Amino acid sequence: MGIIEGVQPLEELFTNPDTCITESWKEQSHTERNIYELFKEVKNSQGLVTVSLHREKHRNYLLRGTQHLSRYFVSLDASKPWICYWIMHSLDLLGAPITADLINSGISTLAKYQNSTGGFGGGSGQISHAAVTYAAVNTLAIFGTKEAYDIIDRENLYKWLLKLKKPDGSFVMHEGGEVDVRGAYCALSVALMTNILTSELIAGTPKWIKTCQTFDGGIGGVPGDEAHGGYTFCGVAAMEIMGTTHLLDIPLLLKWAVSLQMKLEGGFQGRPNKLVDGCYSFWVGGLFPLLEAILTRQQYEKRAQPGGEELASFVAQPLFDREALQEYILVACQSPGGGLIDKPEKGPDYYHTCYCLSGLSTAQHHIIFDVNREEELTNERRHTNSNSLSGRERSLLWVEEVLGKNVVGLPENIVRATHPVHNVSLPKAHAIINYYKDF
Repeated sequence: MGIIEGVQPLEELFTNPDTCITESWKEQSHTERNIYELFKEVKNSQGLVTVSLHREKHRNYLLRGTQHLSRYFVSLDASKPWICYWIMHSLDLLGAPITADLINSGISTLAKYQNSTGGFGGGSGQISHAAVTYAAVNTLAIFGTKEAYDIIDRENLYKWLLKLKKPDGSFVMHEGGEVDVRGAYCALSVALMTNILTSELIAGTPKWIKTCQTFDGGIGGVPGDEAHGGYTFCGVAAMEIMGTTHLLDIPLLLKWAVSLQMKLEGGFQGRPNKLVDGCYSFWVGGLFPLLEAILTRQQYEKRAQPGGEELASFVAQPLFDREALQEYILVACQSPGGGLIDKPEKGPDYYHTCYCLSGLSTAQHHIIFDVNREEELTNERRHTNSNSLSGRERSLLWVEEVLGKNVVGLPENIVRATHPVHNVSLPKAHAIINYYKDF
């Protein structure tokens, strides 16, 4: 599909003006105009075939961040593991080598942020926090060495995660902190990757997340809050980890998610009536592999005769415009000096670089859930007390449909595939899960 070379003229894709001209409409119109000019320039020149990912510029931008951060980063003093994750995940997706020196330095740094009571803080001497613990564990997964895995204190991590658990199944972000759905996702993701996910840890959580789904289909931070792209990803991914996505209203969720892809821009907004933002390339774009897996499983369960069918006959096809999202990222979100951005007229940062590239990966690769292998594993254990697979086993069933690649622009624009649940490159996610399987 796509927008730049689509059948509908770009000029017909502008948002119609409201009867009452508001500041928010002016911002939307200004954003559309900026992106229109960029798209028109590509269309009127040599077209999409020459559009390139500025891989080397982005790599250099990211590597500079491993050596020095400006004084403005003082505002992220409690987010140091996040900075590590944003940079390392971006480098990994770009296929840039992560040297042994960088790995050893990263391990040493993150070890200082781990607390003896379990979990990681945002910096040395800071209290443990679910979000930065998720970032730290993901970074160690990206490093992918035994030395990186072995610094995680799994015993105390588990005890600490239980302290975050509330009687209603929700999680606080830190001891004495706020409840929201991010806490559930971060806690369950790190628990799965380190093989400490138990029935005790997930008890009540599916029901609580279900109460966070709103009337329009998305998921809010807590019950009663407005649905938001980031919270929705966290909620759906957490349900996928627990094997309980069937509790959600999937048709309503799908309707809400597809409505967030912008008509002219091609990228995603995080909520209705908001501006496009490059970070939602993943936070909303990343919903679609999960939704496609849910629909694939539903189709598979309805088949007439079990066994023998080709997986491709059940796989749900991509549910969003993959080309349009890539066009937005490649044409409108690359900063000339390296790094990726929210939208035109914004500066680059590591957060948007990470999630723009994660969204680009999601749009280029078709990562599917192998329902055939799921059935095989389930049948193999029918003699046991439980036929259901663990969250760890399900996370290993995500594979790439090789013929499903879709790369806009130059063929070398392709980045590495990311895991739909954990947002770590697929082989790195599988490696850490397999490492801990016998612990």
